[in-house]
Amino acid sequence: MIDPRALLASSFQAAVAAADPLKVLAAHLPNPARIAGYRRTLVVGAGKAAASMAMAVERHWPEDAALDGLVVTRYAHGLPCRRVRVIEAGHPVPDEAGERAAAEILSAASALGEQDLLIVLVSGGGSSLLSLPVDAVSMADLKAVTRSLLLSGAPIQEMNVVRKHLSRIQGGRLAQATRAQVLALVVSDVAGDDLSAIASGPCAADPSRYADALDILARWGVQPPASVQSHLERGVRGEVAETPKPGDPSLARVEHRMVAAPHASLEAAATVFAQAGVPAAILGDTITGEARDVAQVIGAITREIVSRERPFRRPVALVSGGECTVTVRGSGRGGRCSEFLLALARELDGVAGVWALAADTDGIDGVEDNAGALLAPDSLARAAQLGLDPRRMLDDNDGYGFFSRLNDLLVTGPTRTNVNDYRAVLLLPA
Repeated sequence: MIDPRALLASSFQAAVAAADPLKVLAAHLPNPARIAGYRRTLVVGAGKAAASMAMAVERHWPEDAALDGLVVTRYAHGLPCRRVRVIEAGHPVPDEAGERAAAEILSAASALGEQDLLIVLVSGGGSSLLSLPVDAVSMADLKAVTRSLLLSGAPIQEMNVVRKHLSRIQGGRLAQATRAQVLALVVSDVAGDDLSAIASGPCAADPSRYADALDILARWGVQPPASVQSHLERGVRGEVAETPKPGDPSLARVEHRMVAAPHASLEAAATVFAQAGVPAAILGDTITGEARDVAQVIGAITREIVSRERPFRRPVALVSGGECTVTVRGSGRGGRCSEFLLALARELDGVAGVWALAADTDGIDGVEDNAGALLAPDSLARAAQLGLDPRRMLDDNDGYGFFSRLNDLLVTGPTRTNVNDYRAVLLLPA
C-alpha cells in the first residue's frame, strides 16, 4: 500500500541527497600528485552550498598539503570548517557583509602566482552573496535595483546579466584577476546548467553586454537608481570595460567541473518512485515561467492522464525541475513553490488520486522557513472547512499562508545545496 505523503517526501530527500556536496564533491578534486605540484592552494567561493562544499574539500584534502581560503554563504547556512573561513551574508538581497567578503576574495585571488591553484566553489545564491559593486555604484543602490528585479518577476538568468555588469568580481572577473590555475567546482541551480549564469559566473566567459542589461531593466519595468543607469550607459558607450567574453585569453587557465546538477537529482527521485512500483516521467529540469502558468500546464497534463490515460497510465509520477518566477502583486508570504501548488490546486479542483509536492532543494521557498509544501486530493475541501479562499490567497501571493493553515508545509531547514526547484505530481488509481 503506497503512502503518497511519505513517497513524495522520500523522493524529495533523494533529490537533495544527490546534490549534497559532502557526498558528491570529492570525485571532482585533483589527484594527490597534481595537488603536490602547487605551491599554494586557495579556496574561495560563494553560494548556498559554499560551506558544505568547503567542508567537503577539507575532508578530502591531504593534511600535509597547503590549504586555506574564504567562502561566503547565506545566513544560517554556515558550517564549522577548519582550514577555510566561512562568512555568512545577505541573500537574496546583498549586504555589506557579502561586500567585504567579496573584496577580500578578490584581493586574495589577485595575489596568487602562476604556481598556485585557486579553487572556486560556485553555487546558487552566489550572485547576491558575492556582491562587490563597481566604484560608481553604492551598495545601497545595488540593493535597490536587486529588490526591484526580485519583485518584477524577471528570471534569474536575466537578473544576473544586470548584476554581472555592476560587479567587479562576477561575469568572469574573478578568474581574470588572478595568475593562478583556476578550478571552478559548480553546483548548478539554473536551467541548462549555464556556467555564465550560475552565481553570475565569476570564472566563466560572459556573452552578455551592457546593452542587454539596460534592455532587461526596461523589459521588466525596473527604474534603477541614477548611478546604475549611468554606469550601464557608460558601458554601452565603451567608457568602461566589458566583462571577459568567450575566447578571452585571461580565462584560458580556468577548468570548470560540474559537481551537481538538477537533472541528476530528478533521476534520483525517479528511482525512488520506481522502487515503490510507480513509473516516473521526467518532464525536464528546465521548466520555467510564472509559477501559476507552469501549474496550468502541469494541471492540463494531469487531467489528460486522469481522463484518458495518456500520454501515461496511472500510477505515474510527473517529475520536473526549473526555477519558476512570481510577479508579486499582493502582500502574502508565498514563495514560488507554494504559489505553484496553490495554482495547481485550483487547476485540479480536487481530482481524486492526485497528490503533489513542490519544494526548493536549498530548503527555503522564497524568504520563508519552509522548503515548499504538499498538495493532497482533499486540500481544497479542507481549506473550505477552514473558511479559506484559494483564489483570493493566490491573488495575494499567499501560498505559504494557505498551506500553513492546512499543516501541509514542508520544512527541512537549510540543506546547504541548491539545484533548483523540485516538483512531483503523483497520480494513483482513483
